[in-house]
Amino acid sequence: MQLQRRILIYELKLLPFVLFASILNLLLFHYPFFRYVFKNIDYKSANGSILVLSLIVMILVLSAFIFLLIFYLSRRLGKIFLIVFFILNALSVYFVNTYGVIIDETMIGNVLNTKYEEASSFYSLSLFAYILILGIIPSIYVLKVRIDKGGFKRFITTTALSLFLIIVFVFANAKNWLWIDKNSKQLGGLAMPWSYSVNLSLHYIHQNNQNRKELLLPNATIIDTGKSVVILVIGESARKQNFSLYGYSKNTNPLLSKTSNLFHFDANSCATYTTEGVKCILEYAHTDKLYEILPNYLERNDVEVIWRTTNWGEPPVHIKNYQTSQYLLTKCKSKNCSYDELLLTELREQIVQSKKHKILIVLHTSTSHGPLYSKKYPSSFEQFKPVCNSVELGNCSQSELTNAYDNTIVYTDYILHSVIETLKQLKDFKSSMLFISDHGESLGEKNLYMHGVPISFAPKEQYEIPFIVWLSDSSVKVKPNQTLSQHHVFHSVLHLLSMQSPIYKKEFDIFK
Repeated sequence: MQLQRRILIYELKLLPFVLFASILNLLLFHYPFFRYVFKNIDYKSANGSILVLSLIVMILVLSAFIFLLIFYLSRRLGKIFLIVFFILNALSVYFVNTYGVIIDETMIGNVLNTKYEEASSFYSLSLFAYILILGIIPSIYVLKVRIDKGGFKRFITTTALSLFLIIVFVFANAKNWLWIDKNSKQLGGLAMPWSYSVNLSLHYIHQNNQNRKELLLPNATIIDTGKSVVILVIGESARKQNFSLYGYSKNTNPLLSKTSNLFHFDANSCATYTTEGVKCILEYAHTDKLYEILPNYLERNDVEVIWRTTNWGEPPVHIKNYQTSQYLLTKCKSKNCSYDELLLTELREQIVQSKKHKILIVLHTSTSHGPLYSKKYPSSFEQFKPVCNSVELGNCSQSELTNAYDNTIVYTDYILHSVIETLKQLKDFKSSMLFISDHGESLGEKNLYMHGVPISFAPKEQYEIPFIVWLSDSSVKVKPNQTLSQHHVFHSVLHLLSMQSPIYKKEFDIFK
């Protein structure tokens, strides 16, 4: 005990301490980084061995260089930063190891848009074990160790030497620049703590560079007085290949498969996370600028717009009838009000009571969002068994995980069928339903789970999505089947609501 106490309070000079902290950072938090490197290079070759050795030295030297600067400025500030880094590193490595995510800029945006209800579904004993063993225990030593930062001359000499080593190793790997550049997103997303610290800065820089004021689109005109209603259902994490409408072997669409005037198209999402996926569905063209999204644009042009949501992550919606789950719960009398059926509460009544002839209703669901797929549907929809009930998806068998996810698709089938049956009752309206997902979902393929892998190298499971359309009016004809994008929604809705607009693009309209 006395020996342990002496170690904990042992006084270290600054250089040995930052080297120790860098080695600790390398050993505790870079297993996923080097697992990726070894998987993607020939590490037995001379060039591969040099690359691996160089990456090890680079991580050590770069970490030591940054830690040195922070601790020399302020030892107290340095300890705070290092403790925060260790805890956030532990949290990040847990999600990388458990779900196969990459901590890049898009994932940072996804994390920042996550609400407590969603974040709390990830709690597990393993998560707390990661934080305790990899984060808190090393932090206790950092908190107690005494550091002698030495003189300014030694600091300048050490800093210059670190910079020199960094430059040497950069140029020593000239042959590997192309490979490093090609894999920069993956490497950058797995290097701790730089993955989240650098990408967090980039996220806010890019966010601040965007237009802060919504740019108005050219005015639109309603060209007929007939009554029309369109219900746009935005799915969450629904991947195309698990819909039996698309040929899946399990009958996950027992109701839609028997529905007439129903069409389904192959489609790809433009992103693998909710905020960007929903933005793509609602914008008229793919752009970084903050133009009016579909609900805002239509309401400004005399369309009744209603937005109902059990989810989040959409761009700013500026309409009068924005209805959250909390609002809908005050009106819901169903026994399944804690699920996405909540969005159907008094739906027909609200349409009938509208004083306008053109109506758009958006239902933003959360049905297939992980990791607890088995909690996203009522027990009566548990058609496929046994199911995965763990947040640590890698601990479940492939069949258990797939069964739980497939049951969310069965429930989605029921919700879409219910929407269609509601629309069929509206004899005075030309009515339509469009269903499209924000992105897909990985269910253990290539050891990846859920979503969020950058679209440039994401697996197809995370971007191949369903695009399903139902029409009450058989005179409306759809174009031949093709692979659609999320941007087809905006222009197709304009068509269905008889809206004439300078920004309408015929090539993005799925109807003839």
